[in-house]
Amino acid sequence: MSANGSSESGCKLEVRPSNNTCNLPRELSVTSSVISMTVGIFSNSLALFILVKSYTRARVKSKASFLLFASSLVVTDLLGHIINGSLVLFVYSSHRKWEKFDPHHIMCITFGVCMVFFGLSPLFLGGAMAVERCIGVTRPIFHSTTLASHHMKRLLGLTWLLAALVAVLPVLLQRPYRVQSSRSWCFFQMEEPKDWLDVLLPLLFSLLGLLALLLSIVCNTLTSCTLLQARQSHKHHCRSTSHHIEMIGQLLVIMVVSCVCWGPLLFHIIMLSTRAKDKPASVNLLMVVRMATWNQILDPWVYILLRKAVLRKLFMLLNNCWGTNFHHLHRWQQSFLHSSMETSTSAAGPPACHCHGVPLRDTGIKAIS
Repeated sequence: MSANGSSESGCKLEVRPSNNTCNLPRELSVTSSVISMTVGIFSNSLALFILVKSYTRARVKSKASFLLFASSLVVTDLLGHIINGSLVLFVYSSHRKWEKFDPHHIMCITFGVCMVFFGLSPLFLGGAMAVERCIGVTRPIFHSTTLASHHMKRLLGLTWLLAALVAVLPVLLQRPYRVQSSRSWCFFQMEEPKDWLDVLLPLLFSLLGLLALLLSIVCNTLTSCTLLQARQSHKHHCRSTSHHIEMIGQLLVIMVVSCVCWGPLLFHIIMLSTRAKDKPASVNLLMVVRMATWNQILDPWVYILLRKAVLRKLFMLLNNCWGTNFHHLHRWQQSFLHSSMETSTSAAGPPACHCHGVPLRDTGIKAIS
């Protein structure tokens, strides 16, 4: 698999089961790329508008921290769709003849760096958001007194810096990215590695991504258990936990989407890197890459749909449609949404809820509307 071969010869000579992408119609590949890019840009732009509007109205520090990470995640996804999508369209418009429009492999290296950076950044940001919420719920005093806004911004910068470092590491080690068998994108040297570095680099990418997912699972599980325990212990006095439940609900959905979209790609890269040289791959790499891109499309809809304003209208619509059969769910909806309204109007009152005996007043978060 070399970027110097022609597009036609590359397709005819490739007989591995994992490299049947060349048999796909070019028009179909371009159409799927255009649709993915368009939907991704629209979704992330809409979510960014909602989050920025909520961030400007945020008066609680913990809410501002969450919205800062959420807005950064959406901005990263938006830039990923714009930059990577533009590169893909340019490659297809040039008939995938890399040897003509990229003789010095500069564009391929740029493409590979963008693929890795915009792939790892959402996973790292999801993990950072889970850690921040876990600390805010389980250690509210430490979160409110020690973790200032500049600490959150530094953590955000370190998250992007780590993803950028992993992305440029192949270039620094003189293991540049290679054109893949479909000749429509660039990534690590996945087939016929020359030495242990060609095996280590994709493994590092996959292991860091899986570590970020594992961190999100652990922190979100701990936060959920803490909130459920607090709500059961203070069933008649807990009003501010509804804000935390809204946020942890968003984080749980983001975690599930990331696991479903990124899990197959990360495990597939590990299997490709560790398999025997004479053993062919059984899964199309491009297929799982396209599956991973749906993570950047679905993430913004979490912030668009999982808001109390939207959920309130949804519950009212279901109640009108189902009538008395929806009585119990409607009663829970009234309790859940009314508690957030009471919390927003009684911010000057005594703490409404405790977790492990610690008041959560400083970490109460208003609804994202």
